[in-house]
Amino acid sequence: MSSRPWTMCSKLPMWNRHHISPVAFRSLGTALVSSEKLHFRKVLFKYDSHKFQKRGYLTTANASSSFQNGENYDHICELASSSLRFGPGSTMEVGYDLASLKARRILLFVDPHVAKLPPFENVLCSIDQHVPKSYELDIYDQIRVEPDNESFQRAISYTTNQTTKHGHYDAIVALGGGSTIDTAKAANLYSCYPPNNFYDYVNPPLGKGLPVPGPLTPLIAIPTTAGTGSETTGVAIFDDTPTKSKTGIAHRRLKATLGIVDPDNIRSLTPSVAKYSGIDVLCHAMESYTAIPYNRRPSGKPPSPILRPAYQGSNPISDVWSIHALKEC
Repeated sequence: MSSRPWTMCSKLPMWNRHHISPVAFRSLGTALVSSEKLHFRKVLFKYDSHKFQKRGYLTTANASSSFQNGENYDHICELASSSLRFGPGSTMEVGYDLASLKARRILLFVDPHVAKLPPFENVLCSIDQHVPKSYELDIYDQIRVEPDNESFQRAISYTTNQTTKHGHYDAIVALGGGSTIDTAKAANLYSCYPPNNFYDYVNPPLGKGLPVPGPLTPLIAIPTTAGTGSETTGVAIFDDTPTKSKTGIAHRRLKATLGIVDPDNIRSLTPSVAKYSGIDVLCHAMESYTAIPYNRRPSGKPPSPILRPAYQGSNPISDVWSIHALKEC
């Protein structure tokens, strides 16, 4: 987590019902962990038969009314998720997945610190055991914790150069925390569909927010922390140095083809990283639950389903997961 007092340009004005900054959420989360947790649970989880109306979800009756009043709200919610594999030792199965993809040219993104730990050796061992011996493996370890526009561009340049020289990769593997996985997503996108300008795919207002033109190279994400959930999302977050803001690239095609969640990979986490991973879970759950409902999104209904944003607002399905996460915290 960045300690810099920067704003979430692409997120704060639209999604937060009460206009509370992510920094404030994290501060609140810390306070909730240390005190009044039980009281918070009792207040947050009071449900009754009018939950849909109280949360702002439109029923069939008032949805028709909103149309009659000329309101262009989007009454459709679309959810998508990566395939997930969970269990101790599941990292050792990545070689099977690469073999099933018939991958010969493989690009591995790895955090430089993780490259010194057992998960990295497990990935290499699995690839060596199960992928045909003619495979080519490139390793990129210049990952920046809390990536910025420059670190993204370095990874993009490396991937694009390798692709130009030797052809497209058959598969990409990302081993590390959210910073590593997000860097791999960005490099995958920009090497497959190079834009005229780096900011073409970046979320407004900093960029144009252009949609991803087509399918990307299969990406297998193997997290070594617990909290960001980047292995399931279609977003790559970065710090934009010129504007001192935090933004990202969002599209459902950025999602990993497969997320391998191996509890053994977090055994080497330091106490501080483990603690802040937990706070990350709490903050994400709070932000999700308190977001503007999907059918009150200011941008309204898109002209085409493909233009519906990856993050559409709170909804009855995500509420279930948010509440569960908050209870577990």
